[in-house]
Amino acid sequence: MLAIGSDHAGYTLKCEVKKYLEQKGVQYIDCGCNGERADYPDIAKAVCDKVTGGECDKAILICGTGIGISMSANKIKGIRAALCQDYYTAKYTRLHNDANVLCMGGRVIGAGTAEEIVEVFLDTEFEGGRHADRVEKMMKLEQG
Repeated sequence: MLAIGSDHAGYTLKCEVKKYLEQKGVQYIDCGCNGERADYPDIAKAVCDKVTGGECDKAILICGTGIGISMSANKIKGIRAALCQDYYTAKYTRLHNDANVLCMGGRVIGAGTAEEIVEVFLDTEFEGGRHADRVEKMMKLEQG
C-alpha cells in the first residue's frame, strides 16, 4: 500500500501520478489535497503518518518544487524522504538510502518524467550491505 499527497501546487501532477498508479494496479491512499489551497507541512504529516503508522510501506509527496514538502517530511521520525527529479536519483535513493518517501516538484517535472521516477522508486529494493550501516547512522541523527 502506498500513501500519496500534494499541496495545491502539486495537485495536477498528483492526479497524473494517480492515473499511472491505477494503470499499474498499485493501491494507494490519497491523503489530500483535492485542488484547494493546502499547506505542504500538513500534507506531509498526513501522508507520513500512514508510513510511520505501518499502514503504508512507501509514500509520494508533491508540492511546487518538492523542496518544502521534502523538508517537512524529513522532520518526522522514521521518514527518509528524497526529492527526486530524475530516474538516477530515484533509483539510488532506494538502493543506497532505503528512502520510504518520494518527493517531486509539480512545477519542475512533467508527467512522463514523474512516471519514470515513480516506477523506479517502487520497483527498486534496498541494497543493504554497507549501506545499511549508513542508513542506521542517519536514523540515529533523529535522536540528537
